[in-house]
Amino acid sequence: MTRTVGQVRADVEEASRWLAGRVVRTPVLRSPVIDELAGARVLLKAENLQNGGSYKMRGALRAVGRLAMAGHTGVIAQSTGNHAVAVALAARQHRLAATVVLPVDAAPTKVDRARAAGARVVFAGTGVEERVAVADGLSDESGHPVVDAYDHPDVIAGQGTASLELIEDAERAGTPLDALVVPVGGGGGVAGACLAAAGSGIEVYGVEPVGCDSLARSLAAGVRVPVTPAPTIADGLRPSCVGELPFAIVRDTLRGVVRVDDDEIAAAFRLILTELKVLAEPSGAAGLAGALRLAPERDRQRTVGVVLTGGNVEESLVARLMAPRSADLAEEGAAA
Repeated sequence: MTRTVGQVRADVEEASRWLAGRVVRTPVLRSPVIDELAGARVLLKAENLQNGGSYKMRGALRAVGRLAMAGHTGVIAQSTGNHAVAVALAARQHRLAATVVLPVDAAPTKVDRARAAGARVVFAGTGVEERVAVADGLSDESGHPVVDAYDHPDVIAGQGTASLELIEDAERAGTPLDALVVPVGGGGGVAGACLAAAGSGIEVYGVEPVGCDSLARSLAAGVRVPVTPAPTIADGLRPSCVGELPFAIVRDTLRGVVRVDDDEIAAAFRLILTELKVLAEPSGAAGLAGALRLAPERDRQRTVGVVLTGGNVEESLVARLMAPRSADLAEEGAAA
């Protein structure tokens, strides 16, 4: 029997109650400079400060916790990084074995975090299909279930709790959300956001890097459309296809998808670091880049929520993104 969105939204609320005290209720941040640029109030949910460095901890802990209660002794996951780290940490908390499958070009920071959490790390190609095939093979060999990064109901419900908390905190502050903006990789986070916002009238937008826009193309076509992901600094937002379950949830509930390029993501990254004084990874900063793209509406009474989904970023990339650009140097020289 098909479940209604309202019924599935209850899964997010149940996950929120279960996760209370198990994850950090991360702060909501605001900057007058960002408000001015967006032409609206912008409330940013700092999930870069979450356990494991990303909101992926929410979905992983919910899914792994339920598998542990069901008697499983191990889990397997594949991802570009943050989900693998989160599953490894969740497995350690529940004393389960964890094997994570990462691309050969995974960020060293994320590889190190997964290993530090006690996971066995297996590398497989650069595409999601290769990782999925290896993860499924390992599952067949070991009997351990795969905790999918986005095509899993418990993962979606867990991820949705970040958006639910942002909605609740905005209401308590007297600035209820008009819109909610979430970066899109495989779609689990934005699907969770749609469930959390169901029935509230909040417009939910997804954000994808240019050339990694499977969700936008899928919505236009009415069916899931795979893409060959283009290079992007947002390494967590480059699955080749939106997940089947997330697409089923968002296809009739998502207001739209905003495409952003690397320059816009880099600019948002710098804004977060200089104005909010916190470090987000480019995949997390993409949400703010998308919110700024919505700025032409410029309604200063409008409140836009953004989920800063993660903060696991390489030091070398931080240095490169924060390095003075040639145009800036030229302006400084002229001013001198």
